[in-house]
Parts: sequence; C-alpha cells; structure tokens
Amino acid sequence: MRIRDIYRDRRFGLSLEIFPPKSADGDEALRQTLAELAPYRPAFISCTYGAGGSTSKRTVDWCREIQTQHNLTATAHFTCVGHSRAELLEWLKLAVDNGVGNIMALRGDPPAGETEFKPAVGGLSYANELVGLIREHFPEMGIGVGGYPEKHPQAANLKTDLANLKRKVDAGADAVYTQLFFDNDYYFRFRDAAQQLGIQIPLIPGIMPITEFARIKRITAMCGACMPADLSSRLEAVQDDKEAQFQIGVEHAIHQCRELIDQGVPGLHLYALNKSHACRQILDALELKNA
Repeated sequence: MRIRDIYRDRRFGLSLEIFPPKSADGDEALRQTLAELAPYRPAFISCTYGAGGSTSKRTVDWCREIQTQHNLTATAHFTCVGHSRAELLEWLKLAVDNGVGNIMALRGDPPAGETEFKPAVGGLSYANELVGLIREHFPEMGIGVGGYPEKHPQAANLKTDLANLKRKVDAGADAVYTQLFFDNDYYFRFRDAAQQLGIQIPLIPGIMPITEFARIKRITAMCGACMPADLSSRLEAVQDDKEAQFQIGVEHAIHQCRELIDQGVPGLHLYALNKSHACRQILDALELKNA
C-alpha cells in the first residue's frame, strides 16, 4: 500500500518505526520484535537510514524482510546526506528493485562532528529537493516527510519551519510524520498553523513511549522536544527504578494517544526503538489490534 492510500476515506493509519541493528544479536531481537508486532497489522513499518547513509543497504534489506517475511508494507527512510544526485537515484532504484514502494524523505543531520549541513558535490541541500527528485523519477512512490511541532532545532522559528514544510508538501509529499512530542498542545497548534498555511495532507503524530528516563533525556536533548514538568518530576522521582519509569512512560503515551484519537488524528506513528513491549501495551490499551 502506498502512503497516499492509507488515510483515504478517513481510515485510521497505524505505523511503527524501527532502525537497522548493529549486530547479529540485534538482528535476531528485531526479528522477534517484528513477529510480536505483526499481529497489530500496522499500515506500514518504517526503517531508518543511518547517518551519512551508513545503513543504506541494510535499510533496504530490512524493508524487504518486513514485506516478504511478515507480509507488511515497509517504508524506507532516505536522506540527502553525502550523496550526489546520481548516487541518490542509484539507491532509489535499488529500493524499488527490492519492492519498496514508500520513502520517508528527509534532509538528514550533519555527519558526526559537524554542526552545519553541507550538501555533497552534485547533491541536494533540502528535503523538498529530495521529494521533487523522487516524484520526478519515481512518480508512483509514496512519500512521507518530517514535521516538527516544536520546530526543527536548526530553524530560526516555527513560521520559518512551517514554510519549509510547505515546500516539501508542494514538491509532492503524501503525508507528514511528526517528531516526537510529549505535550499534545504542541501538535494541535502545529496542525492548526499548517492548515492555515494551506497544508491539507495528513499530519500524523509521532509518539515515542518513554521506557528509560536517561535515554529519553538524551533523545530530547538532540531533537529539542520539551517534557512537561509534571512528567519530568515523576520520572526523576523513580530514576533508580527502570520498571517504574517504563510504566509511567507507557501510561503517559496511552493518555497522549487517546486524546489525539479523540481529536480526530488520521493515524499514529509509534517509535518502537526495536522493542515491542511498550508498543503492545499501548496498542492493547487503545484496542488497536488488527486495526
């Protein structure tokens, strides 16, 4: 199924996100995770693309496995980082040849040790250019793009960031998948502002259940997401109790998702972090199995 078809006729679309493991043990653990999540029949599972394309081939391999071994639609992440147009097109052909029909088109972060994004020689500078390249050469491809309810960390302000999002949409994106957030008000304000700007494609909230407080602090420090003070205080109080952190985080995610669904979001995109337990608790609580 292409991304453009998932949310038609007001159908609700559940999607999950994984990343290519770095070891054989990680591969086997991810296969078990996928087996445990497959019964929920997500509209797709997306697989990330390592910094500078470091997992580019493995991203395609995992997408192929998701589709052939679990009979689920896969979406491959893809960035501009470190590649010329010719190399980008070569990778896209590899993805298509392996049955990938959806791309999450992202500019990508600067390589480790660099603070500023610099396009490769003969490459692209912005995600909207990548969307345009995909749409030009692979017009049937489903295309998702990133959105930032609290703005991209490198954007001057939310208005500028929304203008950048509009360019991606105008270039041919089918749906927007947001960065993680922990306060739904950020999403609702972002959705309203996007609609006022003329963005009419589905805006899917991205939810990352908190399973370890230390880990989520590292993630939010990188992406700029804010954590509500009361949630942070509750997690601080149990920072030596991982099980308590997990339960607080999952309960908060369930509350977030229920409110978002009640407010008519077109779908949910859960960041699984290659583990199934938190996602399964959330989806069971929301009664989304076999949705």
